[in-house]
Amino acid sequence: MDLGDIVNTEEDILKRHKQEKKDLFSKIQSLKKSVPKGDKKKKKEISDEISKLEIELDTKHKEELSQLEKQSEVSQEPSEFEISAVNENTNEQFDSHETEPEGNIRVSRAQKRRNKKEFEAKEREKRIAEQAEKNKEGPRLLETNAIKQVLKSMKLKLHNIPADGNCLYLAVNHQLQITGRSTHSVNELRKVTAEFMRKNKDEFLPFMCNELDESEIVSEEQFENYCKDVATTKLWGGQLELRALSNILTSPIKVIQATGPPTLQGEQFRGPELILTYHRHLYRLGEHYNSTTPIIEDEDV
Repeated sequence: MDLGDIVNTEEDILKRHKQEKKDLFSKIQSLKKSVPKGDKKKKKEISDEISKLEIELDTKHKEELSQLEKQSEVSQEPSEFEISAVNENTNEQFDSHETEPEGNIRVSRAQKRRNKKEFEAKEREKRIAEQAEKNKEGPRLLETNAIKQVLKSMKLKLHNIPADGNCLYLAVNHQLQITGRSTHSVNELRKVTAEFMRKNKDEFLPFMCNELDESEIVSEEQFENYCKDVATTKLWGGQLELRALSNILTSPIKVIQATGPPTLQGEQFRGPELILTYHRHLYRLGEHYNSTTPIIEDEDV
């Protein structure tokens, strides 16, 4: 499997995951509607069933993405077929070298085997190095290098943030820290973000898409559920959350991307910008945000 196959497979899996989430969302809405008013027992049963379905789907998706990540790592080494081909080629090359040494000094069979193994090992390392060189053209590395070039022109470098669903809030908090401002826990940032979105519903709701039909604006109930997830789960943040955080922190937030100009939220605010980077291909789980730090003079980046 080459890198192109992995990327295509990843896109297919993420597309299917999105559809499965939509299907589950539809099923959950149907289950909720099936609860008779005032029937607390039935409501609890449905709630438990919904939680079970969500956990099962989330676990399934994580396992599939984890397996895909492993396949990606394995693909960086030659396949058994390639190694076999190398070995066959090695045998031919090595056999062609197995003439009597100069001075007609005979080489023992054991020494021949050792020489052959050493030769095979070198050929395999050569093949792995060649494959690694090819992998440098992968979308993940190309994207990262492009972002690094932009940051370098700004005298900045990447600061890695864990990909655990909280990357946006962790990156923002890191920027607050290095710019000498008050920091907050992830839970605090999530809570105030959700509260700000609720209080300014008219500014956010029109820009949200319906999970089942992206051409439709979400309902007020869906908006409320989304805000609840922002506050209480590891729901990944995006442009809407960045906009809310910029207003809450009264600070401009700039996001650097591999292609296109940086996006800027809160340009009306003064003070140092909080500078993040946005990645589409860095992790198999999907979109990711990293933070940045200034490059120290004469530092090797």
